[in-house]
Amino acid sequence: MTEQDFKRATLLSRMASIGLSPHVALIGILLVLAPQVIKSEFLLHLMISSLLFGTLAMGFDFTTGFIGIVNFGYAAFWGLGAYTSALLAVRLGVSPWLGIIFATLSAAIVGFFTGVLTLRLRGIFAAVMSWFVGLNLMALATQLVDLTRGQLGLNVPLFFDTAHKLPYYYTLLPFTLLTWILLRTVTRSRVGLAFKAIGQDLEAAQASGVNPTKYKVINFTLSCAIAGALGAYYAHFMGILTPDVMHTRHTVQVLTLAYVGGRGSIWGGLLAGFVLIPAFEYLKHLMELRLVIYGVMLILIMVFYPGGFNAAYEGLLRRANRWRSKTVDLGLGHEQGK
Repeated sequence: MTEQDFKRATLLSRMASIGLSPHVALIGILLVLAPQVIKSEFLLHLMISSLLFGTLAMGFDFTTGFIGIVNFGYAAFWGLGAYTSALLAVRLGVSPWLGIIFATLSAAIVGFFTGVLTLRLRGIFAAVMSWFVGLNLMALATQLVDLTRGQLGLNVPLFFDTAHKLPYYYTLLPFTLLTWILLRTVTRSRVGLAFKAIGQDLEAAQASGVNPTKYKVINFTLSCAIAGALGAYYAHFMGILTPDVMHTRHTVQVLTLAYVGGRGSIWGGLLAGFVLIPAFEYLKHLMELRLVIYGVMLILIMVFYPGGFNAAYEGLLRRANRWRSKTVDLGLGHEQGK
């Protein structure tokens, strides 16, 4: 191997360690170029929604897939970020771009204290407590009418003074990529090993010297911070906010994407977003049955294919590797026969 080949291999290895494999790079290029082909504003809106909810699913899966905690209040942290940035813009004239930072911090701080209070509990108890926190945040957004205008809705300044969706798409896409790199890097680090140990066997992790509460709070806080940042984006993309943004059904939607994509895969939720969000958009006449459909889908996935899209992808890779190995063996046998 020449020195140039060694440097190239080292660079590729480092890029792969943070999730920038050739496959990811190809998908990234396709996502960058897609709007140049798709001229429909409606289809572009669907792509933005898929990116948004897919990125939320990545943040959600970071908690449920690695430390085994289902954050049923996840939509409320998303809404908290949305209201933080929106209120700063409306009441104090703060730039929406600066509001994203405050939204991220507010969701992270509330997530941290929620984690400290709830993550000493296990299983369903932690999930229910996070749900109660979410319900309280939604109740506050509804009742503080003088501040939030409650169900009347809060008019929020947009990021861009244009009706076109393209600038919003290219604003969200880098955030999705950065979220992927961040979560991939963390899960591949020593901290990520602690997360996996806690999720797989809590008692064994404790026996190994891992402090479960500490690492659960770190994980939960980071996940909530991602939700808060995306909430700020949502507020300044849609232009209007109501407490409905914090409704549990949005958590169920994100949870479904994470499970269909494959728990613990991170990227699976994003892929599920691009499959399911457009599908449900074209089934709008069934939207009153949306939660029922989500529930049935979750049951089917967990019973018949718990690995989701991630397991299907890994299965295809294994088959491709076996086929390649057989091809090589046949080729070598043919050469030896000669």
